[in-house]
Amino acid sequence: MQLKPINQQVVVIVGASSGIGRETAEKFARRGAKVVVAARSEPGLKSLVEEIRSFGGEAIAVVADVSDFQQVKAIADKAVAEYGRLDTWVHAAATGVIAPFEKITPEEFQRVINVTLMGQVHGAMAALPYLKQEGRGALIHISSMEGRRSLPLQSPYSSAKHGLEGFLDALRVELQYQKWPISVTSILPATINTPFYNKVGTKLGVKPTGIPPYYQPSIVADAILYAAEHPTRDYVVGDAGKVLDLLQRISPPLADALLQAIAIPGQYTSEPKSEDGPNNVFGTAIPEYDRVEGDFKHLTIPSFLEWLDRNPPLKWGTLGLAALGFAAILGGWRPGNDV
Repeated sequence: MQLKPINQQVVVIVGASSGIGRETAEKFARRGAKVVVAARSEPGLKSLVEEIRSFGGEAIAVVADVSDFQQVKAIADKAVAEYGRLDTWVHAAATGVIAPFEKITPEEFQRVINVTLMGQVHGAMAALPYLKQEGRGALIHISSMEGRRSLPLQSPYSSAKHGLEGFLDALRVELQYQKWPISVTSILPATINTPFYNKVGTKLGVKPTGIPPYYQPSIVADAILYAAEHPTRDYVVGDAGKVLDLLQRISPPLADALLQAIAIPGQYTSEPKSEDGPNNVFGTAIPEYDRVEGDFKHLTIPSFLEWLDRNPPLKWGTLGLAALGFAAILGGWRPGNDV
């Protein structure tokens, strides 16, 4: 499957007013792509388009709530009406409610599902006809490590991300069976320093935080741009995410015990915040958070394994050598050798 170079692409980024989506839109535009940015925040989109145009990039904006399929379809229609085609669809829009399950209302849980899962489904439904019309392209969906391992206090968001992983697995195989050269990628970030924790709903009595370590949004944007040119199935971003993924595969009970110890107290800050405080669960926008970074840059660390994902021969060679080394160690062990 051959995808176009980024400088020849028309790219839609949904959930672009802040965080990963905003950083990704800027990077696509700097690489020469024509970008269509969408979100609920009109002020955030306006400032983003102005920023992109200030350095000579091409961008237009569409205000949309992804829980409404017709609004999402309008994003795709606008992209094709303006630029004549659609090559890559990046879907990053999400919301959440961070609270113990028993404090979450059915309406709140449903809203998180409608935005964070059904919004992604609507994106694929809107984009696929145009990607098929073009004859190739990429669907890039921003999932989360919570799609592999749920976190306490985030049951609606974790449920949505698990649902997204199931949806993408099914869709990917259908397209492969039909021999469509359309790449379906799941990007699974670890904890990222975006305004997500400023914008979501919370009933903790304080401002919530992700579980450190944090990573900067730029590493997720780099993964997305890589997937736009190189067909990629799954891309776990952040070394801590890779470790958690491995731990969950090896021993789910051990992962349970670890998260019981650190994940609940680890999501509380000391900054008071009422459950009635501004949030984007049902609201349209919180303009002061229409920015790339959140408030936790001091907790960010580098991620050292990203280069392996962008160099598959090295990745599999390294894993093969590690497996051989492990096998050699086991082969040299005999009962009594450890005394």
